[in-house]
Amino acid sequence: MTTGENVNMYGDERRTLLITGTAAFIALMAVGANIVIPMFPVPITLQTLFVLLAGAVMKRYAVIPVILYVILGIAGLPVFHQFASGPGVLMGPTGGYMAAFIPAVVIVGLAYERKNRNLRILSLVFASMLILFCGTLWISVSSGITVLQAAVVGFLPFVFGDLIKSGAAFIIAERLDER
Repeated sequence: MTTGENVNMYGDERRTLLITGTAAFIALMAVGANIVIPMFPVPITLQTLFVLLAGAVMKRYAVIPVILYVILGIAGLPVFHQFASGPGVLMGPTGGYMAAFIPAVVIVGLAYERKNRNLRILSLVFASMLILFCGTLWISVSSGITVLQAAVVGFLPFVFGDLIKSGAAFIIAERLDER
């Protein structure tokens, strides 16, 4: 062991934080997916809040829990909304939103590696809108309706709430940064 490594008698602190952060955010996304306001064809959930918060807290490494969350759901663990699981969920109306979690968390994570508050806020809003946009496109493709019709059911009802989730993620991340 050389001096300068981030290792002490308890082990590698960075790796420990990565593992615990990954587990915590997978759990939070699963819980958030099941805090539901039923709507058709896509329910309102708190998943997006925890995806954004993962990016803000774990930075570039936040892609790990998001990818694992999607893989665990596809593999059959009931982590998706209303305890659903399996690849069929991604083929349904919510698939576009969940697929967009991955690029969205990368955008937020990379922005949070910088100290620029405006960039951070912009990344949270952009990531939220990217999730909604991809979800809307997938609703259109998967259900055979026009993009405009899909926007009426898959974008417009969620914009205000997702902006609130973006703001909440920003405030929570700011508070965590103060510690």
